[in-house]
Amino acid sequence: MIVWLNGTHGAGKTATSIHVQRLLPDARIFDAEKVGEALMDITPGLPELGNFQHWPPWRPLVVETARHVLAYTGGTLVMPMTVLVEAYWNEISTGLADHGIGVRHVVLHADEATLRRRIDGDTTLGPSPFRHAHVEAYAEASRTWLHAAAEVVDTTDLTPAQAAGQVVDRLRL
Repeated sequence: MIVWLNGTHGAGKTATSIHVQRLLPDARIFDAEKVGEALMDITPGLPELGNFQHWPPWRPLVVETARHVLAYTGGTLVMPMTVLVEAYWNEISTGLADHGIGVRHVVLHADEATLRRRIDGDTTLGPSPFRHAHVEAYAEASRTWLHAAAEVVDTTDLTPAQAAGQVVDRLRL
């Protein structure tokens, strides 16, 4: 099974995934961003599209990597990864389903002011225009498809450990 933690920058995906992993037996974290980073290392580079998710190879490579890791390790993959384009989510989720892999899609949500405050206060990555731009894209995706396609956990007033507890509770339902 895969527990896909979606949401935009500042929602708490990375921190929450660590706690979800601790709460689920045989869970491993797989950050699909690493697939994008591998594609970014191709020289000469792939076309500049502003986001590695726009490169057509990224989505099937995420599916295949997750499939092979699960076949090798079993258990659960916890995947903290923002996907705000519905067609991309459909491609990934359909690809996983075609391999018989169950996906629990959970969106970690926080209000805009909280997201922006968290992005600005991030001592590891620091504030960035790229991360701030995704707040608006997230709001649009939330209104049009994302919240309807997932279980939503509001992290506005939660610690990552509390958010993880809510995620795991929903998995048991």
